[in-house]
Amino acid sequence: MRIDLTGRTAPVTGSTAGIGAAAAWALADAGANVVVNGCNPDRVGETAERIGGRGIAADVGTASGTAELIRQLPDPDIPVNNTGIFETEPAFDITDEDRLRSYEVNVLSWVRLARHYAPRTVARGRGRVVFVSSEAGVQTPPDMVQYGMTKTAQLAVSRGMAQEVAGSGITANRVLPGPTMSDGVPAMSEELYPGLDPAEQERRHLTENRAVASLLRCLIRPHEVASMITYVASEQASATTGRALGVDGGLLPTILP
Repeated sequence: MRIDLTGRTAPVTGSTAGIGAAAAWALADAGANVVVNGCNPDRVGETAERIGGRGIAADVGTASGTAELIRQLPDPDIPVNNTGIFETEPAFDITDEDRLRSYEVNVLSWVRLARHYAPRTVARGRGRVVFVSSEAGVQTPPDMVQYGMTKTAQLAVSRGMAQEVAGSGITANRVLPGPTMSDGVPAMSEELYPGLDPAEQERRHLTENRAVASLLRCLIRPHEVASMITYVASEQASATTGRALGVDGGLLPTILP
């Protein structure tokens, strides 16, 4: 199967590192005109140059930043909503401010972008809307309750949007990575397991945290998630919509997708 996204414009929010950067690379390899997005103009420019795409520095975790991205890129074909933040914190220590910030970045960034982009893809009669969520939306991590809360909200919002564009030829899907070796994980690992080498930190993740249920027995790598993102962005995925597609290494103990 050869995926060809030539001529399609694909902005990937939060794409200067981790899953977002891997997705940008994979989409570019498939021929898409990739637009790299992030908050840091230098990192956006550097990543876009390496990929051979365009860069737009804008903080989509805010209404003004989202408006700026839309102003510079009003009509893409494959918006990939990837921006998200997470941190470990005991459930009863999470402040209102932390919860609201997580909701603003992880949920409203999706809503604002899709609210603008999805109707335009419908008007053209072609397009894909891709949301990068998490298995944490199905199985709440006890040390990241606010993160799980926002990921559950993402699943509901994106399913509703898929229903809204029913029959249009436009698809909207959610990709659910499991514990992934993204750029934020080493810092979290160092906090959890200070002083251990990275291989031992990963082993501890797999034996002491929610990754213990992984059937892969290793952390997922960003390029593995990017492969699923590229697939649902393709013509080959034309009959897949409204779905939550796991890239969780079999972590979720369920027979349903």
